[in-house]
Amino acid sequence: MSTHLQGSLFDQTDELRLGPLAGLSRTELGAGAWIDVLPGWLSGADALFERLVADVPWRAERRTMYDHVVDVPRLLAFYAAGEPLPHPVLDEARDTLSRHYAEELREPFTTAGLCLYRDGRDSVAWHGDRIGRGAREDTMVAILSVGAPRDLLLRPRGTGGATVRRPLGHGDLIVMGGSCQRTWEHCVPKSARAAGARISVQFRPRGVR
Repeated sequence: MSTHLQGSLFDQTDELRLGPLAGLSRTELGAGAWIDVLPGWLSGADALFERLVADVPWRAERRTMYDHVVDVPRLLAFYAAGEPLPHPVLDEARDTLSRHYAEELREPFTTAGLCLYRDGRDSVAWHGDRIGRGAREDTMVAILSVGAPRDLLLRPRGTGGATVRRPLGHGDLIVMGGSCQRTWEHCVPKSARAAGARISVQFRPRGVR
């Protein structure tokens, strides 16, 4: 698979290493929703990007939308609970996040979904992770981004409120918690700017999709 990576000027190491989570910064969104953000949590993120592009069994999907079958504008992979992840540092990341949020989440992160945004034409529409328990319970979704930054946008669900924008890439971490999946929506919009490829790794608890 051919992808273009815009390397980070600030992360020139191939050594994969997670930093401390003490630098997480929380933003209260309202209605019980919040996000935690930690830029550059993973050092060597560009090296991990290259490994994941090569090693993950990426698949293209087609979905029905408005009576038409269309291509999903990104490549996907999913690792269920108990399945080995495609790189040991992702197991380490999931375990570290489970320990850090144990008091708030009261359960571990168990699954990992991966999305490959090949360029600025790939995207994901406004949505919340409300398939399963996320539709009725507070939960968390932790996203580790590697590759070139892309904007993640969040907005209050159904109210037309102000949009929150966070550029994520090169080892950045964002955790959406509380009521975020029920009361807010998020998306990765298409970008007319030249955009390199990005992979997002989404860690979720059991029964949240």
